[in-house]
Amino acid sequence: MSSPWQQAWDAAQPHLHSIQDVLASPAFHRPNHRILRVGQLDAELLDAELVHILTEPVSKALATVNASIKARFEPELALLVQLVLYRFSVWSSGASYGAMLQGLRYSAPSSGLGSRPPQRRRLIIHGALTILVPYFHNRLHAYALSHAWPDAPASDTRRRAWAALMSLETAHGAFSLLNFVAFLWNGKYRTIVDRFLMMRLEPSQALLKRDVSYEFMNRQMVWHAFTEFLLFLLPLINPRSVARRLASTFSSILPAPSPTQKIRAPKRGKYYSLPPDQCAICAENASLNVNFGDATGALASYTPAFSASSNSDVGDNNTEGDGEPPYPITTPYLASCEHIYCYACLAERMLRAADDGSCGWTCLRCAEEVRSADRYRLESESGNLRRSSTLGGAENESVGDGDRERSDAESSQGDEGSESDFSSEFGSGTGSLGSYTFTGSEA
Repeated sequence: MSSPWQQAWDAAQPHLHSIQDVLASPAFHRPNHRILRVGQLDAELLDAELVHILTEPVSKALATVNASIKARFEPELALLVQLVLYRFSVWSSGASYGAMLQGLRYSAPSSGLGSRPPQRRRLIIHGALTILVPYFHNRLHAYALSHAWPDAPASDTRRRAWAALMSLETAHGAFSLLNFVAFLWNGKYRTIVDRFLMMRLEPSQALLKRDVSYEFMNRQMVWHAFTEFLLFLLPLINPRSVARRLASTFSSILPAPSPTQKIRAPKRGKYYSLPPDQCAICAENASLNVNFGDATGALASYTPAFSASSNSDVGDNNTEGDGEPPYPITTPYLASCEHIYCYACLAERMLRAADDGSCGWTCLRCAEEVRSADRYRLESESGNLRRSSTLGGAENESVGDGDRERSDAESSQGDEGSESDFSSEFGSGTGSLGSYTFTGSEA
């Protein structure tokens, strides 16, 4: 004897079969799935962003090689990327990569009930209208502008072709607007091509689960905050001071060279081989200022350092046609390392070093620290003694060969009497053109 549950199940079978027949009948109207419009628009934006991400590195590489190649072949590069993406997305699986991320796929109406994936012929027409037609339109538009079609006479064929092209663009824009309004109304066809081919995006699964991920937004917010912090912090950091501290730290960590190594490897600056009658700072400043208008000067400015030949050989090779050196020393001053520079150049470098808080300025000839500078006396070719000028006015002393001892005595007395005038602390940045010295507080 069967149980009451079995009897109830057997009694309900005819009614269940009748319900199944009604659901399977063609007259039964199935409700359409509600498709979110924002998902379809997001899929379109994701596809455009993917094309941009793939074309940008290649475009930058082409611009590095030749900028004209990038401007000439950039549309073809975008066309190639779009064709490859279409082949491996819509042609293979019936949905673009953006639609896959949104859980959508293309479908076309069928003769029976429901819908099915679009046929190959429909996909070929869809790819041609969405990829090839915009490419040829952009190329034709650029060609017309480059050949001045809008400026041609009204009776010219080019002007009529340009007017026809503008009319087509206006009509396409109007139809796109009407299609977008209809899309917002019923959410069926996103573009004109989709409406023309009756291809719409539908959920790829029966139960569409829409999860909004904020991971990308969180990364963008963190990166934005980090860049804002860097923009605030970097102007407060002195790169020279940081480099100097790192150099001093590494020099204290590394073992000091032995005296034999110091003798074998003397310090040499960047311009150690420059002739002594030329200013190394002027040479370095000239190497940093490139004059592209003068080909000779531009090529010469790319050679900041001189060859390691002897000073006599370099002196012969670094003179102009009239015998004058290219970087003559004006108002010579003697640095603490016994090398001569122009007063203006040496004062500028030492002021800069004092502003940076360093102990001194590194000489360009011997790589030693320059802590002070004094006026330089030199003996002229005629045997007379000449003294460099001061800031207030020229102070020249010249005597004959017979009165050299008396001149030396008077000049030494003058130095003692004017010591307060020609000596000043370098940190203040004021004073005459006398001796400059780094004080202990500045060091």
